[in-house]
Amino acid sequence: MGDPTGFLKLGRRPSKERPVEERVEDYREFVLPLPDGEVREEAARCMDCGVPFCHGSCPLGNLIPEWNDLMYRGEVERAMSRLFETNNFPEVTGRICPAPCEGSCVLALDGDAVRIKAIEKTIADETFERSLVPRVSAVRTGKRVAIVGSGPAGLAAAQQLAREGHEVTLFEKDDRVGGLLRYGIPDFKLEKGGLDRRLEQLAAEGVRFVTNADIGGAVSVQDLRSEHDAVVLACGAQIPRDLPVPGRELRGIHFAMDFLTLQNRRVAGDDVEGGLVATGKHVVVIGGGDTGSDCVGTSHRHKAASVLQLEILPRPPDARPRENPWPAWPLVLRTSSSHQEGGSRDWSVLTRRFIGDANGNVTALEAVRAEILPDRSVRAVEGTEFTVPCDLALLAMGFTGPVRTIPTALGLALDARGNVATDSEGRTNAPGVFACGDMSRGQSLVVWAIADGRRVARGVDRYLSAAVSTRIAG
Repeated sequence: MGDPTGFLKLGRRPSKERPVEERVEDYREFVLPLPDGEVREEAARCMDCGVPFCHGSCPLGNLIPEWNDLMYRGEVERAMSRLFETNNFPEVTGRICPAPCEGSCVLALDGDAVRIKAIEKTIADETFERSLVPRVSAVRTGKRVAIVGSGPAGLAAAQQLAREGHEVTLFEKDDRVGGLLRYGIPDFKLEKGGLDRRLEQLAAEGVRFVTNADIGGAVSVQDLRSEHDAVVLACGAQIPRDLPVPGRELRGIHFAMDFLTLQNRRVAGDDVEGGLVATGKHVVVIGGGDTGSDCVGTSHRHKAASVLQLEILPRPPDARPRENPWPAWPLVLRTSSSHQEGGSRDWSVLTRRFIGDANGNVTALEAVRAEILPDRSVRAVEGTEFTVPCDLALLAMGFTGPVRTIPTALGLALDARGNVATDSEGRTNAPGVFACGDMSRGQSLVVWAIADGRRVARGVDRYLSAAVSTRIAG
């Protein structure tokens, strides 16, 4: 423990960011690096608790008190070593993770948690080039593994399996590798240069990338299975939740991921045709989560006429309610960087219908106040109807599960929520076929996807090792 009284003497400082009026003019990241002295000061606030609740709340099991202490002592190289022991991509989680670790920090009892996420980002950024040295396995098992999907779960599984000496080929349906990290998260939150450098490391470690791979279409799932000793499905939960209300067929109503993907392609330099932009429009984002927030921030950069985000649930409280005690994740109101940039939010809103003009374009949205009943069903409060202008509606209401093409072709069992059913090691009911990430656990966080990819990689490695042992014994 670097400074036994640090948590008593030092308070939490807010992160420094580029001014709103500057950052909405581009798509570069806006959170500024921590100065050296501030990193050490923040690390000194860590209490090195006897029971590290932060460690337990991190899906990756990050060794947070250990690298906090090392950063306080200025031992950045050792801090890097401890961080990369549990996390393949801390340069990603240090930017976009909601930091469940901070919600369970003991100092969060008074709302003043250690800035764990900022320290993690600092370690990752200061040691990024050094951490990219390829770790090439000295052993080659001769076992071939196919991974379908190159989001955070697929990438983590690919890296772990390549480092065990297996021959890994990662198949991606899009033209670039990265999945959600590439096309789902705006560049102002996660610039793609770091992702490209990380992919170079994976390639040097032996991972082979195949893009524009239509698995289940042009590429037979059965052929893929027969040509590999194991198959890992990491295709995500890609079916967006729709809003089947009158007027849904009007032009100007789109799923959020279509909007975000197009903008990420523009930033990447693609010649993207189509008019899916928010410029000069009254934008209504339906859905109050992170994806909706990303749509808000992107709309600001498009110079929308107005931006309104609607949420069907009630407005969260400003502080923890009694029924949501520490160290559980605090269910409180969160204001993202996109919300700080402008626009407005409204809660307890149920969309009733879209209104259009004579040309079939959406022009307004009719809504009503919503009430959540004890059984969690939603009831409209009659007499509270209102209408808002809407030239562009973005549906950001989450996802209902994985696309069924590959699971159906392989005869995979699904769970009650429509996700691919697996055991504790990621095995499906089809021999040699595994699933991980959102495809098996449902829509979740990037940090959970990385953790799940690592977990399933261990299961695949044990499965392949058992196959080798059986062959030798026979």
